[in-house]
Amino acid sequence: MDLGTANTIIISDNKILVDEPSVVALDRRTDKMIAVGDKAKMMYEKTNADIRTVRPLRDGVIADFNACEQMMRGMIKMVHTGRRLFSPSMRMVIGVPSGSTEVELRAVRDSAEHAGGREVYLIYEPMAAAIGIGLDVLAPEGNMIVDIGGGSTEIAVISLGGIVADKSLRIAGDELTADIQDYMSRQHNMKVSERMAERIKIHVGSALTDLGEDAPEDYVVHGPNRITSLPMTVPVCYQEIAHCLEKTIARIETAVLDALAETPPELYADIVHNGIYLTGGGALLRGLDKRLQDKINIPFHVAEDPLHSVAKGTGIALKNIHEFTFLM
Repeated sequence: MDLGTANTIIISDNKILVDEPSVVALDRRTDKMIAVGDKAKMMYEKTNADIRTVRPLRDGVIADFNACEQMMRGMIKMVHTGRRLFSPSMRMVIGVPSGSTEVELRAVRDSAEHAGGREVYLIYEPMAAAIGIGLDVLAPEGNMIVDIGGGSTEIAVISLGGIVADKSLRIAGDELTADIQDYMSRQHNMKVSERMAERIKIHVGSALTDLGEDAPEDYVVHGPNRITSLPMTVPVCYQEIAHCLEKTIARIETAVLDALAETPPELYADIVHNGIYLTGGGALLRGLDKRLQDKINIPFHVAEDPLHSVAKGTGIALKNIHEFTFLM
């Protein structure tokens, strides 16, 4: 299971059984779950006084223990398709940020156990991502992963089945979305929701101000004026979004350089030869690999399926439970 800030993915027997937004809708009076995943996200920022929608994870860690437990239970129920896929002795491997504290790790473990897990193993997300994209993490060779998720960016140098150097930033896709919201407010005097800012990021998000032939068309945004509340229509181009994301992307660049600075020379040479691998939803930001490559002078490769790399890695780790090192 990849218990992510933006999406939760459950894999069993190499099949993706659940890939849903990490959102749960709860009844305010009873605190009972009304909807989870896509159905709950459709309610997000649209609820009435009797319903609250919650994103239980923030910055890659659990912010609402009860909501997280209910969300996990709801998603586990989704995979019951007429057969008892999960037995009472359910065994789970869950990816967690490499910068997690013991308290945060315990919260993930407790949520999983309360949701029905009897054997719960935790693995760092960059390690799971490396396994998921097919790297031989047990080899005496250096590989570097930059996993940009919804709530955190995980950067790790891996060799001999362990993490040699790592950086964990509470800066990722959510921060980029917030940058866009702030920009639209300041530059265009328009109020945009978190969901609208996410759509802007998907349609015209970019790490470069010059994408050449790959440039997307302008995205037309509708919303209220921040001051008058009158309706507005604003076309947004990728160049202005690249400018508004500049500071956040620069912080990710700095963290990559800091991790490289802590890397032993022999492993550094391996990384220069092998390149650095980008995974997570943030890896899909237009021009990010080229920008990082030009800045750091090391090749950057976007994983074949960056959104599911961590989940695939947890699935492989579950099948080979004795080969990998788990937490707690």
